[in-house]
Formats: sequence, C-alpha cells, structure tokens
Amino acid sequence: MKEQKWIHEGLITESLPNGMFRVRLDNEDMILGYVSGKIQRSFIRILPGDRVKIEVSRYDSTRSCIIYRLRNKDSKD
Repeated sequence: MKEQKWIHEGLITESLPNGMFRVRLDNEDMILGYVSGKIQRSFIRILPGDRVKIEVSRYDSTRSCIIYRLRNKDSKD
C-alpha cells in the first residue's frame, strides 16, 4: 500500500539551488520544497511569490514535494 501524504498550500518565499524552494505554509510553518518530476517535464516555472500545493511525507515533515502551481487571481495566464 502506498504511503499516505498530507496535502497543504503555501507561498514560495525563497528560491534555492537545484529546484528547491523555501515554502511558508498557511499555518506559518517554513518547509523545504522540491519540484516534482511532472512539473519539471512540463517546464512550469515557479518563482518567489507563487502559491503552490505541496505534498508532505508523514515521516519527514521538514521536506515536501511541490505538486501543483496555483493560478494567481490578478494574472492573465
């Protein structure tokens, strides 16, 4: 059976090397997020200030995988 994961939403606060980002969750926790393979293959760009959906492992709650980039309400894309 596949491991259950927590799904959260957060804001990208800092861009780090190798596709890693510092993410501030809605409950004000800071967490380290890395880009999933699906986002890398689709060439989706993630910048500081973007809202993202992340998947957090129950075993290590300090790291997460960015699985979706949410649309900004004020942008036209």
